Parts: sequence; structure tokens; C-alpha cells
Amino acid sequence: MELHFKSWAESAPRLVAVAAGREPADLVIHGARLVNVQTREILDWQVAVANGRFAYVGPDASHCIGPDTQVIDAKGRYLIPGLCDGHMHIESGMLTPAEFAAAVIPHGTTTMFTDPHEIANVLGLRGVRMMHDEALMQPINIYTQMPSCAPSAPGLETTRFEISAEDVAEAMAWPGIIGLGEMMNFPGVINGDPQMLAEMAATMNAGKTVGGHYASPDKGIAFSAYVAGGAADDHEGTAEADAIARVRNGMRSMMRLGSAWYDVESQITAVTEKGLDPRNFILCTDDCHSGTLVNDGHMNRVVRHAIACGCDPVVALQMATINTATHFGLERELGSIAPGRRADMILTSDLTTLPIEQVIARGQTVALDGKITVDCPHYEWPTDARQTVRMGKTLQDTDFAIKAPDGANNVKAKVIGVVENQAPTEALTAELPVVDGLVEGEGDTYQIALVERHRGTGDVVNGFVSGFGYTGQMAMASTVAHDSHHMIVVGTDRAMMAAAANRLDEVGGGVTVWKDRQEIALVELPIAGLMSDSPAAEVAAKADRMVAAMAECGCTLNNAYMQHSLLALVVIPSLRISDLGLVDVDKFEITELFEENA
Repeated sequence: MELHFKSWAESAPRLVAVAAGREPADLVIHGARLVNVQTREILDWQVAVANGRFAYVGPDASHCIGPDTQVIDAKGRYLIPGLCDGHMHIESGMLTPAEFAAAVIPHGTTTMFTDPHEIANVLGLRGVRMMHDEALMQPINIYTQMPSCAPSAPGLETTRFEISAEDVAEAMAWPGIIGLGEMMNFPGVINGDPQMLAEMAATMNAGKTVGGHYASPDKGIAFSAYVAGGAADDHEGTAEADAIARVRNGMRSMMRLGSAWYDVESQITAVTEKGLDPRNFILCTDDCHSGTLVNDGHMNRVVRHAIACGCDPVVALQMATINTATHFGLERELGSIAPGRRADMILTSDLTTLPIEQVIARGQTVALDGKITVDCPHYEWPTDARQTVRMGKTLQDTDFAIKAPDGANNVKAKVIGVVENQAPTEALTAELPVVDGLVEGEGDTYQIALVERHRGTGDVVNGFVSGFGYTGQMAMASTVAHDSHHMIVVGTDRAMMAAAANRLDEVGGGVTVWKDRQEIALVELPIAGLMSDSPAAEVAAKADRMVAAMAECGCTLNNAYMQHSLLALVVIPSLRISDLGLVDVDKFEITELFEENA
């Protein structure tokens, strides 16, 4: 367990003895081409490991070999540091920390910096602690960022629990807390909100890192005010100018490639073309669902993508190893192959395609040829963490009826416009018909509803969305609804929308897709309505079926489930839905569904 892993100081006597040749190493690797991310060199060096840490790193480790030393001949392959994910949410994988770790270890991820703000909205500080505790049980390094914003935007949404400045201060003393999770309430910071500033102050007073989230195109005074508050990084950039603005102001630019976020290619030109110092750039995933993890990879996928975008392979590796470690104050603990650091490393035969052939974490082989070779222990999730869907009533088609203004034959409605592969939405309008006093969707505009599921109020907020391409009779519902995690239902048929919502109440949370009055896909997510503790491959198979079911309903978007799950994210422009109504995120206020009658 992480809690019992000896520190460098505790291990130093043995590390010194092994490096000096007085004691044998536990492991020696020779015949490797070592990628030194400290200097951006490739060296024909060898390593010796003791107590799960590097003892000797140099030209010849033969003096460290004893009769019981494990010796690995790399046979000319590259030896690179284990990969680090600088910003991500485990819950987005639909998996618990244990199963997420089991999924990403074969892909070479040995360190994750995770913000469990999804579960914080549903189970509060106690839920964060459960995630934190399971994270510390894993054979790789999972550091937890204390969620900062639950709710993400006070006054615009209602969560089951709220995170306070006192909660943040308490969590800073937990052993696995590395800093504050993304500060999404950027208007609060800019306007000097006492709670937001208190959370950031508690983090900085603890000597830890404040995560950023500035989802606005304004790079003027507002951005300067946000940076002055203490945010040390930002992953919300989508253009080269965004990345440049961050690093010029002393932040780290985190460039993400998740299941639906493709923001590396548009920003990495700040390094590859503009020539900015790459040490201030970090690669991350933010959100990856289980299908991506099982079928495509994790941080290895991001590094390969950065290289394909023109980044030098060793520079790309720096962005996924030493840069990340440095940012969180862990450069002396991980992120490079150097004496004293945790012996986290990967053997690969090619730096461009990056096949992950052997993964070693803390000196132990944890994956070989794409197969995990260790156990990932599970936390005992209590019953109340598995019973979090409280709708208060069985929904009917009438709960999804949108009444038109008196006497209207058609209306001009505000419509949430989905943008493929990006988090922001568009604020659109559409002229929609009125039939028997109810507003009907038309063409690529269909209904969206936010069903309250935390307190059993029975409330349903209705609106319109476009961009998925749905046709025919269909409905899709999900209890994954960033960040408040009520229930999002999208559909062309009100009766099926009700059936989909009721189905998730029945199974305790998840995602369901309906077509022609029948359920055609279901992913059960019983823990907080967000995660499954089943193996990643099983969850991924159900998630793949869900994606295929969306396509059968006419959806052609890449990883459209991620877009669905973010339709209630009231801190990213431009138009969203919450349990309090339709939200104009550009103005940070509730707005009316209808404009003047058409």
C-alpha cells in the first residue's frame, strides 16, 4: 500500500549501499537505451533498484548485482519513466479507482492526479474520502486533488452535498491529497468570492497546488484576476493562444486528449512552431470512458498523439512525466529515472508508436505485454453509496411536456448546440411548432430534460438540444451529468424519455438507450450513479454497446456520450441545463427557454 511505501529518506541508507556496491540491488536492468527526461538525452545506461526506488543510474550497474538480484536484459529497447496523467477524473471511466488502475496500468500509466469532484456532488466529503482511500490501496501512485466546487456554480445548480472551505482545509491533512481540484468557479474568484479564496488559501498555506479551470475566451483583465487568485494550471484551453496566455502568466498549460476532448493538436504548436519552453506544458486526459481505456489506451495514447502532431518524442515524454511531477512538487519523488525516485518505468521498442511492453512500478513488474500482473485491491463501498438515485416518483410522459405560451402556433426557443470533440456548447435558437398547446422538437432539435435525483423532489426541467443527429423514436438517460449529477434525458419521444428515466431509478443509476419503445443498451453504475466496480473490460463492453446504440438512433458524433454527460455542466459556455433551469453560462445566469414568439 502507498501508506507503507518507504520514503526516500527512510530508504537512503540502503540506496547508498546498493549504489556503492556494498549491498545487492533487488533489480538491475541493462541493455537499455535510457530516456533521460531531466536532460532530454538518450543514454546507454543501466539502472539498479532497491526498496522500490532507483539506487544507481549510470553506465554500468554490474557492481549492484548479487545472487538474488533480478536482472532484466532490455535488448536495446528504450527505458522511459512511467507515464503521469496531470489532470483526470476517475469517475469518467465509469470505474472505481481499483478498476481504473487495472485498466491503465498495462498502458504504462504509473501516476495519476485525480479530482473526484463528481462523487463530491453526490456523496460529499465522505465520498471523496472513499475515493482517496481506495486510491492509496493501489500498486501505482494515485494522488487526490480535493474538489473545490460542489456545486460548481452556486445559484445555478443544486447538488446533494456542498463542499466548504472547512472541508478543503480538513482534507489538506489527508496523506494522499496533493492539492485543490480545478477551480471551476472562475467568476467567483474574479469577483473575490470569500469561499473560493478561502479554499485556495487553505491549499496554498498547506504548500500544495491549486488546480485551475478558466473556461472563458477572455484573456484580458478577467483572466489576470483569475491567475492572481492562485490557480497554477489550466486544462480548458482549446487554441494556441490559450496555451500561450497560460504559460506567459506562470501557469502550466495542460493539454488534454480524452474520449471527446481533442485539444492537443490546436495548442502544441506553441511549442512545435512558436518555440516556447516545453517544460511548462503538460499532457493529460481529463475524461476518458472505459471503452477508450480498454480499446485505445490512456496516457500512451496522448503521448503518441502529441508526437503525431509534430512534437519531438522525448519532449512529449517530458510533458507526460517530469513536467507533471515538477508541477505538483514531486520532481524529487517521481517522473524521471534518477536516484532516489520511485522506480516507475516502461520498456518500449519504439519511441514514436510507443508499444508498452513491460511496466514496472515501485520496482515491481505490474504489466507485461499488455496484461496486468498485479492485484488492484477494492474498497468496501457501503450500501448508501450504492443507493443514490432518489427521483421521488415514477415519471410520466406529461413530466416532459413543454407548454407553449398561450395562443402561440410556434415559438422561438433557445437550443443547446452540441459541438463535436469539444466541451463548449453553442447557444442556438430554433423556430419550433406548437401542437395541442405543447412545443414539439423538429428535425435535429429534440427535447432535453434534467431530472432531479438527489432529494426526491420529482422536479423535471425541460429544454431543447441539437447536434446529436437523432432520428425516429428514441430516448437516452444518464445519471452521469457533470457536475451536479442529477439525471440528463434526451429524446424524441416523451413516453420513452419517462421510461428511460424510470429504468435508471430501478437499477440505481447508469446509462440507458431506448429505441422504438425498447431498451437497447444499459450500463449499470450503482456506486453514486457514477461508477461500477466490475472489471473495466465488462464495463467497456457495455459502454461500447451504448455507443453503438446511440449510432442506431442516428447519432454520428465521436464519443457522443461524453457530450451527453456534459449538457448540465454550468461552468463551460455557452448554454446548459440544470435543476434550476436553462443556464446562460456566458452571463452566468438562469435564462428563459423562449424568446419572443416567432
